[in-house]
Amino acid sequence: MAKKIINTPMAPKAVGPYNQAIEMNGFVFLSGQVPVHPAEGKIIGETFEEQAEQVFKNIGEVLKAAGCHYSDVVKTTVFLTDLVEFKSMNEVYVKYFGTDSPARTTIEVSELPMGALIEIECVAAIG
Repeated sequence: MAKKIINTPMAPKAVGPYNQAIEMNGFVFLSGQVPVHPAEGKIIGETFEEQAEQVFKNIGEVLKAAGCHYSDVVKTTVFLTDLVEFKSMNEVYVKYFGTDSPARTTIEVSELPMGALIEIECVAAIG
């Protein structure tokens, strides 16, 4: 099966040489999403919670473009610039994934693109 490139104007354009997602062999691999407004191209939200909400909105749009939903996500990797926000991230996370959440890794990093506080990449299963 050939890979299928997925991009949507409803999510922010990539800030580097990559696509928003790639579909291959029954899975969709989403590139990391940061809290950038698709039309404005700028970080949205002053608080961590506001930024996390925007990240999930962006993820939702890319999933939708791939014909998927949050319930199809099987793995996420969350990057935080401060693990103090771990609890806040979980509170936003559960709003989108519920109690049947995908497998997850959370990593603290020193910096994220555009000064974001959070970035999330994920893998979804098709069908």
